[in-house]
Amino acid sequence: MIGDLNRRRGLPKGQEGRMGGAVAIQAEVPLSEMFGYVTQLRTLTSGRASSTMELSHYAPPPASVSEAVIAAAKGGKG
Repeated sequence: MIGDLNRRRGLPKGQEGRMGGAVAIQAEVPLSEMFGYVTQLRTLTSGRASSTMELSHYAPPPASVSEAVIAAAKGGKG
């Protein structure tokens, strides 16, 4: 699970054990990277995992992401 969150530009903040051998993972991940995550999470865990999300903060995106969004917006106007 941590690898999938890292692939989504996530920043793991912690893990804690739960009853029955379950593990709760806390991470900060950009909302734009979370679309489709629940489906992927269910696939990776054979339907056993669940997730919750809440807004943590706003932050500027990396330059590469900003440039891609600006290029797409300029291309769509022409």
